[in-house]
Amino acid sequence: QVQLVESGGGLVQPGGSLRLSCAASGRTFSNYAMGWFRQAPGKEREFVAAISWTGDTTIYTDSVKGRFTISRDNAKNTVYLQMNSLKPDDTAVYYCASGRTQWPQRSPVLYGYWGSGTQVTVSS
Repeated sequence: QVQLVESGGGLVQPGGSLRLSCAASGRTFSNYAMGWFRQAPGKEREFVAAISWTGDTTIYTDSVKGRFTISRDNAKNTVYLQMNSLKPDDTAVYYCASGRTQWPQRSPVLYGYWGSGTQVTVSS
């Protein structure tokens, strides 16, 4: 049984930082790309960032480029999302997902397993 467990969410002021973690089990973590998505109230789930199986290739949605960094530690079966210069528009539930292939993808249909999410709230 594949399990993805996110952690690290919380309340932060605008301009602040958070680091999300996603611990994976039940699958050979290092064989697959990983992604982060988010869903704000009343909005559809949207792609945030993704990373290839080796960690050499990363992609981001335009609104987080230069502020967020995705990384992975295959020895720890964990993927991270470092979020800096946070804005109120970043408020959402953040989900990690395990890809169906080795390469990072933007479409959620290309991810077969999902965590239950962690809430990030950016507010003063």
